[in-house]
Amino acid sequence: MAGGLLWDGRDFRGRVWGWKEFLDGECMDNRSLEEKKKIIYEFICDARYVPMKQKELAVVLQVPKERRPELNQALEELVAEGKLALSKRGRYGKAEEKVVTGIFTSHAKGFGFVAVEDREEDVFIGELDTCGAFLGDTVKVTLKGHGGSGKRQEGVVTEVLAHGITEVVGTFERSKNFGFVVPDNQRITKDIFIPLEYTKGAVTGHKVVAEITDYGAGRKSPEGRVTEILGHSSDPGTDILSIVRAYEIPTEFSERVLNQAERAAKPVSEADIQGRKDLRNEICVTIDGEDAKDLDDAVSVKMEGENYLLSVHIADVANYVQENSALDREAYERGTSVYLVDRVIPMLPVELSNGICSLNPGEDRLALSCRMTIDSRGRIMDHSIQETVIRSSRRMTYTSVKKILEDKDETERRKYADVVPMLEEMEQLAGLLRRKRRKRGSIDFDFPEAKIVLDEWGCPTELKASERNTATRLIEDFMLAANETVAADYYWQAQPFLYRVHEKPDPDRIRKLKIFIQNFGYSLHSGGEELHPGEIQKLLDRIEGTPEEAMLSRLTLRSMKQAKYATDCSGHFGLAAEQYCHFTSPIRRYPDLQIHRIIKENLRGRLTGGRVEHYEAVLPETAKHASETERRADEAERETEKLKKVQYMEQHVGETFEGVISGITHYGLYVELPNTVEGLVHVNSLEDDYYEYDEDAYELKGEHSGKSYRLGERIKIYVKSTDRLCKTVDFALTMSSAEEDK
Repeated sequence: MAGGLLWDGRDFRGRVWGWKEFLDGECMDNRSLEEKKKIIYEFICDARYVPMKQKELAVVLQVPKERRPELNQALEELVAEGKLALSKRGRYGKAEEKVVTGIFTSHAKGFGFVAVEDREEDVFIGELDTCGAFLGDTVKVTLKGHGGSGKRQEGVVTEVLAHGITEVVGTFERSKNFGFVVPDNQRITKDIFIPLEYTKGAVTGHKVVAEITDYGAGRKSPEGRVTEILGHSSDPGTDILSIVRAYEIPTEFSERVLNQAERAAKPVSEADIQGRKDLRNEICVTIDGEDAKDLDDAVSVKMEGENYLLSVHIADVANYVQENSALDREAYERGTSVYLVDRVIPMLPVELSNGICSLNPGEDRLALSCRMTIDSRGRIMDHSIQETVIRSSRRMTYTSVKKILEDKDETERRKYADVVPMLEEMEQLAGLLRRKRRKRGSIDFDFPEAKIVLDEWGCPTELKASERNTATRLIEDFMLAANETVAADYYWQAQPFLYRVHEKPDPDRIRKLKIFIQNFGYSLHSGGEELHPGEIQKLLDRIEGTPEEAMLSRLTLRSMKQAKYATDCSGHFGLAAEQYCHFTSPIRRYPDLQIHRIIKENLRGRLTGGRVEHYEAVLPETAKHASETERRADEAERETEKLKKVQYMEQHVGETFEGVISGITHYGLYVELPNTVEGLVHVNSLEDDYYEYDEDAYELKGEHSGKSYRLGERIKIYVKSTDRLCKTVDFALTMSSAEEDK
């Protein structure tokens, strides 16, 4: 019946009998599922085919009843692969190709991934499906199947739309007739061929920047020309400079920008002070690290009855960097200052960042001040945001404040006797604010950061974990209060603004985290799909001081989404804050500078009409660009730290350490040392046994020995080898660990 309704013409009926021969009888027994799928797919792709149900297909193809489960299996897999589509009425037809566009990231092993906007997971691209795409390329991808049931979505690159990387940083190698550059970035899987006439005099061992002139195809290598020689790979600082150039972080200011900064950096005059609140007689201090030179925030606290008056004074950078000036455009492009192991790459020239915009003690400075009245329960009862002029009383360091408040060091307390009473009131207030924040569910990830000490040649001489203390937390508490207060003020005014947002975590990631922490006897409670940040903090409190603390804290952090800048105020999950922004660092963050402009215009009654329209037009792109430059800076900072950690461990090859298993994969164990170095114990270096990774139990289990390795377990290792190029450290179990295993 179905055949009569849906087809006419002898040729097509003949083809139907042809399919029957393939699908029925002994032929079907001898054909693989893939062959059957191919036959069915070709049949449905015929131009004369009209969508039909499974039963109709079985009738037309004359598939016996006992073989219909095989037809059903073939149809289901074709749908899963994205080749067929199943309509709401249950009819099968050829699926329309699903095409997406994204950024390609290659892997050293040949395959790659494509990051697609608004997709939570990247699309996997097999080695044979890359279409010659290069790292950073914008590509068009045809999706394979639906990637359901926990399976990663796969795709095929069909077209390279644009190249994202035009330059490569690497080590130059010269042969008799040509040269080539070995890229520092391991994700660039091919060396760059350099004709001799384009080597610019580079010799073997030079770190160079090479412009790509031909991206190659198939087996052909990319070609390029050397545009810059950074120095020999053994020269001090060349290694870090190579990373800076690889991330395309600008290091030099143009003459025009420097001249503009010099003209702007004039001492505060009486004309500058006009219309500002004069707070020069109020005691305020800056509290920063010993090496800090850009002092962009000062704080003061005084009692008003039972309440505290907290003033957070922020350098009025917007007074010196005018919108759309050369200075402003340069700051926008940089987005943020970059803090590397051996250098700081500032967003603004030092004439501003370390000069007139730095709140140096005893000098008049223009500021934007957030003054908050806070009660004895840590509640902000009232606030004002004002243009001010201040004069910092003292330049304090975290070390000095810790000595005064924590250590009760008498020498330090005498030295700063004039501000000790205020510092003690600050400590009390910071405690109130912190408890208030924690009570509402704010998450406090207190990770020890790596402190890397370098000698004059850039070689690491000391590596240790630096932890926060009373002084660092105090400043953090005050900055958080100011940022939240300013954000809430402008949210309720409904003015155009730049917010710092942190979205709720992905439910699937939280489900995986819940399963994982159960292995350690912990749990996370949530109502359905909703998780309150307070539950995360409760978990962090429970694991505090345990051997698995660092590892579980990091895994929990990785379950969170990245914070970013946005014009819509969707809240900050991690801080459990409904409104939050970055107001306190305009010297080193462009979003802070931009919202200072908005605040100043609003205070002066100019944020109306055309100015509102102007900010509504420019802020979305500002938010996007600032988020991108922030990620770029973070990645460069991580890469320089990884490099210096590897260089440090080079000096300790063969030495024994105790560490914690921080990660497990099918190829080995990641072990983290107390000095924050993480290395890999390869599975093939374990004792003579076959090991399998149990994903459900998060264990690496020996098939014969019965030995298993679990996350959080302490083990002894020795440093087996290091690799500067890959920035990796390899560990191996010590003999004592192997004996304990037995």
